[in-house]
Amino acid sequence: MNKIHSQRPLSPHATIYRWPLNAIMSIMHRITGVGLCVGGFLIVWWFFAGAISESYHDFVSCIVTSIYGDLVMLACLTGFWFHFCNGIRHLFWDVGLTFNERNVMISAILGLLGTVFLTALSLLSIYFW
Repeated sequence: MNKIHSQRPLSPHATIYRWPLNAIMSIMHRITGVGLCVGGFLIVWWFFAGAISESYHDFVSCIVTSIYGDLVMLACLTGFWFHFCNGIRHLFWDVGLTFNERNVMISAILGLLGTVFLTALSLLSIYFW
């Protein structure tokens, strides 16, 4: 039996397929939604620890305010603003505005720029005010 080997892939595999920016934004919107739930649980745990006892609150506070906790909170802050900006895009789409290929790309770029700007503004307000 001779098999003929083709040089083509059997299907568009994720490693060779270039994902459109809109698909990446959609996936990241879902990931940030789940991440915000995890971050919310961490913040609630921190507040709950304050209601339990001072020593438990100090323990949780050491975890949440450590370098790893700061990185998690930074990721949550960035995820919050990304989810917010991308949600505004979806609101415009729900009313039928900006729903063509060019405007979808522009709104994706504006959403990313808005995420960076709002995250930086939030960090500046936290550290300097």
